[in-house]
Amino acid sequence: MHEWLQKIDHHFPVRYTAWLLCAIGLLLFGFTWVAFGRGGPAALACLFLTALGWRDTRQRRHSVLRNYPVIGHLRFLAEFVRIEIRQYFIESDNETTPFSRTQRSLVYQRAKGAADKRPFGTQLDVQAGGYEWINHSIAPVHIASHDFRILIGAGGTSCTQPYSASVFNISAMSFGALSANAILALNGGAKRGNFAHDTGEGSISQHHRVHGGDLIWEIGSGYFGCRDEAGRFSEERFVTNALDPQVKMIEIKLSQGAKPGHGGVLPGAKVTAEIAAARGVEPGVDCVSPASHSAFATPLELMHFIERLRRLSGGKPTGFKLCIGHPWEWFAICKAMLETGILPDFIVIDGAEGGTGAAPLEFTDHVGAPLQEGLLLVHNTLVGLNLRARIRIGCAGKVVSAFDIVRARALGADWCNAARGFMFALGCLQAQTCHSGHCPTGVTTQDPARQRALVVPDKIERVWRFHDNTLRALKELVQAAGLTHPDQITAAHIVRRVGDSDVRLLAHQLGFVKPGALLAAIEGRADWPHGVFKLFWPLAAADRYSALEPANGPA
Repeated sequence: MHEWLQKIDHHFPVRYTAWLLCAIGLLLFGFTWVAFGRGGPAALACLFLTALGWRDTRQRRHSVLRNYPVIGHLRFLAEFVRIEIRQYFIESDNETTPFSRTQRSLVYQRAKGAADKRPFGTQLDVQAGGYEWINHSIAPVHIASHDFRILIGAGGTSCTQPYSASVFNISAMSFGALSANAILALNGGAKRGNFAHDTGEGSISQHHRVHGGDLIWEIGSGYFGCRDEAGRFSEERFVTNALDPQVKMIEIKLSQGAKPGHGGVLPGAKVTAEIAAARGVEPGVDCVSPASHSAFATPLELMHFIERLRRLSGGKPTGFKLCIGHPWEWFAICKAMLETGILPDFIVIDGAEGGTGAAPLEFTDHVGAPLQEGLLLVHNTLVGLNLRARIRIGCAGKVVSAFDIVRARALGADWCNAARGFMFALGCLQAQTCHSGHCPTGVTTQDPARQRALVVPDKIERVWRFHDNTLRALKELVQAAGLTHPDQITAAHIVRRVGDSDVRLLAHQLGFVKPGALLAAIEGRADWPHGVFKLFWPLAAADRYSALEPANGPA
């Protein structure tokens, strides 16, 4: 239904339809009264539509109705009909496009504080390949608090301001991609729930500062918020933002899951004065994010840039985010760590299943490593180099439930970020028109009329409740497993069905590396722990991202 609304809305703003219907009703009423001396039914219909439209535009619960008075009710009717038809004749609630109705409903219920329980057993096929579960304990424990936290920046680097982070935070979404009201609501929810809000590469806007929620400042290749007039990195402007107490961590964006290796352009027509002020660019001029960074060009230079930002920020945790591509490039970064002795405080792994406001279809569907493979490679490499205890790992990629967090923890993550999950909490309908400026709920638009649909105080509560209720569900899973903190979850706790009959522990299926195993192989004291290391580690060099020629010539 929302897709149909969007198609019409390109030609005629549907939010005006209610008032058009009322005007037509008044004309019909007047005509019938003059012509026939009575207009009872038309008058009643007119009054009803007018009253309903007036109520819809002023209620605060449904963003769709604020933007689409009267006609927006058709969406709820169509949704009901679609559910009934689909459930019995077409598809299940667990089919993902890209998020299933079950996943979205879970977020909506937790965000609203509604019951999130399910009757009648699982709808998943527990006998199908790929089905996963966490083993429980017959002696479950009781945990006093669901406020699970980890300390980032205590790994022996030059970090002097470690950050105690929640295990579940808001992933990178820029002001510009999201509306001002969406940013206000997300940061207000982060403040209330004491968790972190990643700014995205669009930098820190005035809307990020209103509520004072903790910020992870993401710095992309455009150096927005810390650039000079030529678009190069500016120490002076970086320091101005980085020393702000609201900024808790500095994150260098190397690539993102939805379109790794691809830059971006925000057309000048969309670069408003507010967006320009946040990014440090000229209003009305195309805002370019290059595909690669200009402040560093090699893994060694990346390490020195990390140390430079950590020093300039006053010792705040500094790290980088990437989607894994060529394995030798990741290994080159690791070799640079070993050669310089400089370590990031954290690394965030973005899965290729991650979302974005706009990306070419080929990049969305076929570029970058999915979260499982990328996260596992990074975790295994750091474990094999005896660096894992000093570097925290975050991850993002379709994380919306407590089991998603548990599974990511089993693969090696210390914490999870979510973008679209928190968008659902704001009221996103998965209309998938984020790039058009015609978002029906005011989440991903700069249109002031559409933004008003998103009532900030109400959405702050929903953002907070979604986070809070997800961590409460995580607490119940951890308790059931007989553990006291998500940090204790390992791949030995997760079981996956392989094919229709074979069941294996995740640890046995995926092949986790033992501490120091990669160092031993490098020094010739042991065999390579995995084929990917044997094949690609010799191709990596700390002074370049390009692969070296194999010792025995091209393959």
